[in-house]
Amino acid sequence: MNVLSPLGYIKETSIRMQGLLLLVFVKRQHVPFISGIYTNYTRTGLGGYWGNKGGVAICFRLYGYAICLLNCHLPAHLSNIDQRLSDFDKILEMQNFEKEDIPNILDHDLLLWFGDLNFRIEDYGLCFIQESISNEEYSLLWRKDQLNMIKKTDSLLQQFQEGPLLFQPTYKFDVNSENYDSSEKRRKPAWTDRILWRLKRELLTNPGDSGKCDRFFSLMLKNYESHMKYKISDHKPVTATFELELKSLLLSPPVTLIPEGQWITPYDLMVSYNQSPDFISSPWDWIGLHKVVIRHAKDYVNYAWVKDNLVSSRDGRHQVYINASGFPEEGGEFLLSYYSNNLQAIVGLSEPFQIAKNAMTPDDWREKKGDPLMY
Repeated sequence: MNVLSPLGYIKETSIRMQGLLLLVFVKRQHVPFISGIYTNYTRTGLGGYWGNKGGVAICFRLYGYAICLLNCHLPAHLSNIDQRLSDFDKILEMQNFEKEDIPNILDHDLLLWFGDLNFRIEDYGLCFIQESISNEEYSLLWRKDQLNMIKKTDSLLQQFQEGPLLFQPTYKFDVNSENYDSSEKRRKPAWTDRILWRLKRELLTNPGDSGKCDRFFSLMLKNYESHMKYKISDHKPVTATFELELKSLLLSPPVTLIPEGQWITPYDLMVSYNQSPDFISSPWDWIGLHKVVIRHAKDYVNYAWVKDNLVSSRDGRHQVYINASGFPEEGGEFLLSYYSNNLQAIVGLSEPFQIAKNAMTPDDWREKKGDPLMY
């Protein structure tokens, strides 16, 4: 958050199960178009009682499309390929959703599957693998990579795509080095750390040139690589960069926020907002006032419950006041958010605006302008 929030990214949500951690950061302009956030986890270690193995998932809608991110840690060792496949099936089976239109994880428009999947390289000996890596002849090793081999016969895995493995195997290294395992076990290198994706079949259909298709969703892999400079683990991290092009199913954010009048500390502030006709509000919705660099949804200076602080509602325009207690006396640049309890997400963000520092005393201000509450 320290690195990404100054670049305009907000932490939308996260989930953790022991060593498995999954976080979602979103660029600020996209935040109001994300909704229906749901998190879940599945333990598969010790027969389902221990979370050292398993999967964590974060699902949401992005511009109306159903997205799921699935981070897995599957069983280790060369001989456990059947157990890896069994655990993956169990994770998919147990990731149930409380939504009629998405009963199963495979019903999402896009499923990103990644993590320490622990697939190994079959047959080849250690010396041959190391020599192939030294000569950057990775294609010799692809044909014996367990995941590539099983995809040839497994109908489900065939639906997942992966970029070419143009980087050296990312496991197993001596910690604090770029050298493969020099311990007595001398484990063979392998591409254990992978990033795959699966698009729903309907989205794979070419919409043609008619322009009449209501849904268009295209995902393109731009970069797939490992990062050798990180040495704190016996794995090297792997990243993938995608370019996503879509036809938005939402024409506007559910809520549009408008700060009213000139905002000056230390007085109560007035906010107006409009909501789309299909947006259903909740008594637990709230509006937050944030400094312009937001780390996460609850990183606010102050907030107001929409129902409790509603001043007026007329012609689709609603007014809410925010109490000035806790406002920074120095003023600065801020923005407003509307948090929907039903959608468990921020559904509206205002443009940044200034709150000015007031040099006058409250008595001076009342004498000049009247009651500041409604200013």
